[in-house]
This record gives sequence, structure tokens and C-alpha cells, in this order.
Amino acid sequence: MHERIVRARTTAGTVEGFTRDGVNRWRSIPYARPPVGPLRYRAPQPVQPWSGVRHCHGFANCAPQQRRYTMLGVGRYQPMSEDCLTLNVVTPEAGAPEPLPVMVFIHGGGYILGSSATPLYDGAALARRGCVYVSVNYRLGALGCLDLSALSTQDVIIDGNLYLRDLVMALRWVKENIANFGGDPDNVTIFGESAGAHITATLLAVPAAAGLFHRAISESPAAGMTRSTEVAAEFATRFAELLGARSKDAANAVMRASAAQLIETQHRLIDQGMQKRLGAFPIGPVFGDEVVPVDPVEAMRTGQAHQVPLIVGTNAEEGRLFTRFLGMLPTNKAMVEALLAEVEPAARERITAAYPKYPKPEACIQLGGDFAFSTAAWQIAEAHTHHAPTYLYRYDYAPRTLQWSGFGATHATELFAVFDIYRTRFGALLTAAADRGPALRVSNDVQRRWRSFSRSGVPGDDWPVYTHDDRAVMVFDRKSRIEFDPHQHRRLAWDGFTLAR
Repeated sequence: MHERIVRARTTAGTVEGFTRDGVNRWRSIPYARPPVGPLRYRAPQPVQPWSGVRHCHGFANCAPQQRRYTMLGVGRYQPMSEDCLTLNVVTPEAGAPEPLPVMVFIHGGGYILGSSATPLYDGAALARRGCVYVSVNYRLGALGCLDLSALSTQDVIIDGNLYLRDLVMALRWVKENIANFGGDPDNVTIFGESAGAHITATLLAVPAAAGLFHRAISESPAAGMTRSTEVAAEFATRFAELLGARSKDAANAVMRASAAQLIETQHRLIDQGMQKRLGAFPIGPVFGDEVVPVDPVEAMRTGQAHQVPLIVGTNAEEGRLFTRFLGMLPTNKAMVEALLAEVEPAARERITAAYPKYPKPEACIQLGGDFAFSTAAWQIAEAHTHHAPTYLYRYDYAPRTLQWSGFGATHATELFAVFDIYRTRFGALLTAAADRGPALRVSNDVQRRWRSFSRSGVPGDDWPVYTHDDRAVMVFDRKSRIEFDPHQHRRLAWDGFTLAR
């Protein structure tokens, strides 16, 4: 396989990557100092310059998480370390006469798992179609997405919303360096899926991110993932107790603990929340501090968020994935009843009535998917459209293999289209003969619209802006189409719903 070396200058030093399959790749470029030792639980610091050439041919570490989530292939696992603040750059080999739009991908994984090295997020297909693709690692779970700042003492300071600070630092790196890779620092689109979609939407409400991105795509953002500083402080106290720390010594205890101990404790904290129905999920953004002053949806509604064009959407059968894996969504009658146990009877009746076949399994799965994802997309679209162009989609396409296996157009399946997976060997396995054409058509359509949006902020002339008058939704399927407020009864049933905190 023919490979050649490519180099680029950054503000910290020269990085060397390689060219293969029509794209140039640089892997694991550091964008901040390793947050280790005394820098654990502190805001990221600028990367220290190096002399000579830094080799960026292979992926380095992902953020600490349970090992089973770090699999890159059969029997292959990515090494983990707190020294994980790196990003990857992919550019077209041929170059371009003009600076290219930049697309920065933020991976998902429920704030507790994931890596930019996951083969699905390769990004070469997007780069070949004319962009500079960047994928980013950020601190996860108890080391980055669980806000322990309430444990701070005079001697040990713990910063909050660390992973958001990491991503702002990564976007600053893009602003300062991406021109040397052929990208346009004044045309940056951030996009992410699941927790990455939630982060993308949250970054709209982070003042420090102003001017660092110009459009945003949020694919299946999750609901109920934000919390106030008061609720975060409660979770921090509970976390310290589970770690076995005395309250006066909690800050020192989290600084001394191993990454593995912190992750094990974080999973116990999540399990405790699930069993006791404590309402808020403990991990994710906290509002009420300097990083996120106001709840992100409220910031959008009141015009305090960054007023950039936004695409937001969900998949038709979000909940089906969670009937097989990560059983954290209410996808059966017992779980739905537990979810709605504390809700006013009228609201409970209104929500279940919006799913006519309830409590049959398919109605429960639909209800669980709406609770976790559709409600977030609807809220974001309703709020952001007041102040900036907003486009809503629903991804319905599933090849027959996914339909037969009971997944359908479930959570994350739109990534197969976005990242052109149906053109790979794995994609060929997913598409029986009659499905090949439709799968490629849907992929081309999604990529064309994402590309158009990254260039101009408009995902095609035939996709109307979402407004409160008609609520246009682009439905991606074998034959894509526009529908107007297709799930009005479900959208209204959830309106105003909040979990007890």
C-alpha cells in the first residue's frame, strides 16, 4: 500500500502524518497539556511546544473508561490514559484552491465512553468530498464529565465542566492552526451524535466558544442530561461517599485515587441513581457556572446562545438499541410506569395516550425513545429557531438486515450514512442486494446536505427552515421527503415534562 509522509506546522511545532487512500491523516495531535498529576481536575492548559518533528501516524490514548468500550477491532483495544487530550486531522490529498470548510466531530458515548479513534469516525469519506475533518478526544466520566467542583478546598481546586473546557481548547487549536492544513478557520461546523450531539447543543450556550464555530449539527441529542450546580454538588458528595472519602478529605481523595477507582465509583453512582430514581443523570453539563451560565435550552430561547445555523434531529426508532444494550431507557411497561410514577396523573395520562398501543412493547419502545431523544430535539428546535436558522430531521432509513434483526432505524444508525459506511466492506454486509442502491442514495443525500450546510449554513434549497408556523421536518428514507409537524400529538404530550430533581 503506497504511503507518503506529510507535514504541517502548528503553533506548538511541526507534526508529521501520512497519505493513504486519497487523504492525508494526522493522528493524536496534542491540543493541551496532559491533565495529569496536579493538572487532574483542572481546566486544560495550552500544549507545550516541542522541537523537531512530532510523529502523528498512530492513535495514542483514549480517555479512561471501562476497557470493554475501547475495542478497535477483534482482540484490539486502545490504550487508556488521562493523557488523552488529542485530536486527529484528515484532509483531501489533492488540496484545494480555496480554504476548505472545517468539520469538527465530537464523539458520543453517554459521557462515560468513546474515542475519536473508533473506526466508524474515520472521516476520510467526508474529507474526500471537500472538507478538513477533525475528530477530538475529551475527558470522560468521573475524570471530566462528572462535576466535582463542589469538593474544592483552599488547597485543592477542582474545576467544573472540564470536558467542555477541553473542547473549547480544541476549537481554539482549530482556530489557530487549521489554515496550515488547508482549512478555513472562519468556517467551522461542529457536529456530534448522542452525548456528542448534546455537547454540540451545549456549546451553543458556552460564552468561551463564541466565534470558534459557525454552524452546528446535533444528531440525536439526549434529554435530561443537564443539571444545576446545586444538584451537581449533591452528586459530588455522594460520589465522595461511594469512594470511601471523609467529607473534609474528599478533594485530596479524588486527587489520590487511581483512574480505575474513579471509574468504578462512577458506575456505582450511576447504578445508585437508576435504582433510587434520583431524577437527573449524574454526568454531563452543569449550568450556573462561568462555563455554562444558563441552561442551554433556556439560553437558546432567550437569545443568549450563539446564534449560528443549526441542524438537529433524531432517528425513527431511537429506543430499539437500548432494548439490547445499555438498558438505561424506559423501553418496557415496568420502566415506563417507574419513570412516570412521580408525574401528575393528568400529565401521565396525556403522555401514555399519545402512544395508542401503550402498553404494547412497540409503544413502550417509541415512548422511551421520545423521552430520551425526540423531546430534546423538539425542545432545541423550538428554542433555537427564535433567533437563528434551524433545520429539523428524522432519519427513517434502515436496510432489511437492520429491520430483520429488530433494530430498524435505531440510535446511531444515521452515522452509517454520514460516514459513508455503506460503501465499505462492513456496509456491504448490512445491505442485501436490493438494499445497496437505496443505502447509497440515502448516504449521498445526507452527506450532500451536511456538506452544503458546512459551506453555506443551508442544507439544500428543498429543506425549509423549522418555524413555529409549519414545523417542517426532513425525513431521510428510500424516498426522502418533507413532513410538517409529523408527531404533533407526541410533541405536545411531552411539552413541559421534567423529571423530579
